[in-house]
Amino acid sequence: MEIRFSWPAGQLTATLDDTPTSTALAAALPLQGTAHTWGEEVYFETGLSPALEAGARQVVEPGTVAFWTEGNALALPYGPTPISLGDESRLASPCNVLGRIDGDPRLLATVRSGDPIRVEKA
Repeated sequence: MEIRFSWPAGQLTATLDDTPTSTALAAALPLQGTAHTWGEEVYFETGLSPALEAGARQVVEPGTVAFWTEGNALALPYGPTPISLGDESRLASPCNVLGRIDGDPRLLATVRSGDPIRVEKA
């Protein structure tokens, strides 16, 4: 499934894998939230509360679409976070991996904390 993230300064699409959390997310679209930034990660609450999946990971590739179950939030890392070791993208805690951003995830650097961010089917 293809989804689109949009915010005042830009937009990106992403391709989701077939997982229980991505299925729940797709069923809830469209969603809108308030963006927060944490190092080179954008995250925002969704109102969804899926369970942590067996394949959850804390260290992911930049551009991974992840779901942070502890914060009921989508997490979109595009580089290091404050707890990263070196250049890795280390999330706050293990997150469900939903898919991957299409194209350059560094476009997320234009998201500012407090920006409205929308997720919809592409």
